[in-house]
Order: sequence, then C-alpha cells, then structure tokens
Amino acid sequence: MKKWILIFACWLPMFSQATELLTLDWIDLVPEKERAQFNQQQMPVMSHDGDAAPQSVLGSVREELNGSQVKIPGFVIPLEGNENTLTEFLLVPYFGACIHVPPPPPNQIIYVKFPQGAPVQELWDVVYLIGTLKTQSINHELAQVGYMLEGTRIEAYDDM
Repeated sequence: MKKWILIFACWLPMFSQATELLTLDWIDLVPEKERAQFNQQQMPVMSHDGDAAPQSVLGSVREELNGSQVKIPGFVIPLEGNENTLTEFLLVPYFGACIHVPPPPPNQIIYVKFPQGAPVQELWDVVYLIGTLKTQSINHELAQVGYMLEGTRIEAYDDM
C-alpha cells in the first residue's frame, strides 16, 4: 500500500502542473538568451528604412512550453472561417503585424486552430486566447510561425 501512495504522490504534482493555466506575455515565448533582440515594449527591434523588410526568422521557441495550457493576449489575423466565425487565425502581439508592417519573428506569432469557431465580433480588438500551446513550425503565406495553439476559449482583454 505504501508503494502505491508513493507512486501517486510522485505523479500528482506532474498532473497538477499539466493542467495549470499559464498566463503569458509575448516575451515569455522567447528564450531568455534571445530577449535582447526586443525593445522595452517587448517588440522586436526592426528597421523602418527603405523598402518593406522581410520577416526576421531568427529566434527559437521555448520547447518547455510545448503542451502547456496557456492564456495570452493578442490581435487576430483571420485565415479560415466565414462572416460569423473563424476557425483558424494568427495571433500576433501588436496591431497590423503581418499586414501593415513586417511580420514579427516566428516565436512571436501563434497559429490558432479554434474548431468550435470563434465569433468574429469578439475579435476586432485585443483578446485573450486560452488553449494548448504547441511548439510547431508552420510556413504560411503571411509568415513563418513558431507556435500553434489549439484554442478552447476566448476572453475579453483586461489589463488590470
């Protein structure tokens, strides 16, 4: 009996960590050693001189976040869906990323799959996305992406 209690006691902390919801900022997606590439507003350092700059593909993902339940704020760039709901979209840290300015590095873009469909009217402003984060490289015509999120919930953004 003591053996089973010991096994359960060792297993329980792993289970509780797996279901814990991590609230992330975008800089949390960047490995510690690469954070010098970002300014004080946690934005990638980029040049606005000359022609449109291509996406910087420098930067790696944090493998230890793979499989984590996360909550992260961001702006939505629609990819798949209809006039009422979106089922796939990019989540980015600032307005206009991938559309009006060069895309951020791959570790600052999340490809979101939201099978139940996210209501379009809730996605015009910054929102919180909740779901399972995966370290998965995706090449999309808009940008190279370093993370994928299986979305389960959307919440209104509240920075308080």
